[in-house]
Amino acid sequence: MSATETSKRFGQSALATPANAVTMTRILVAAPALLLMHDRGAGWLTVGLWFAVTTSDSLDGWIARRQGATRSGAFLDPVADKVIVLGGMGVMADRGDIWWWAVGAITVRELGISLYRSVAGRRGVVMPALRLGKWKAFAQYSSIGFVLLPWTESFVGWQQFVLIVAVALTVISGVQILQRGYVNWERR
Repeated sequence: MSATETSKRFGQSALATPANAVTMTRILVAAPALLLMHDRGAGWLTVGLWFAVTTSDSLDGWIARRQGATRSGAFLDPVADKVIVLGGMGVMADRGDIWWWAVGAITVRELGISLYRSVAGRRGVVMPALRLGKWKAFAQYSSIGFVLLPWTESFVGWQQFVLIVAVALTVISGVQILQRGYVNWERR
């Protein structure tokens, strides 16, 4: 065992970890944030909650890397990300603030890649998050944030541009994951 592995506080099978607590808190805070987004739309309280929920995505990963990544965290974190992104986009589309086709494209990719990763994992192929996936998540979060931020709520052209960037990065990162997974399956 390396020095890094022995200094980890939690093993793979741990459930009650600080990283998982952050992830669960993100899911719990997402519910009132989504309700506020639906009822009020743009506003400082709404964008503040959205910012807290989305930026804490990095916090749970940072904690897990230092204290020990767990299987439960590897499952919960992507679930939280999808609940937050797809929930936020669904709310914004329901309000008429963003296009439904964009929400549909992102939903198909997110759920499809989750299924693909699950199948790959059962075959012993691990597909960690890629840098483009981090940019994709940032663009998705930002596309909603631009609608919620009082300073940019009337800049519809910019909002649509950021949303298109989010959709493009979502599709491109999905293709990248499929390509990497296919190469890894072929090597087995």
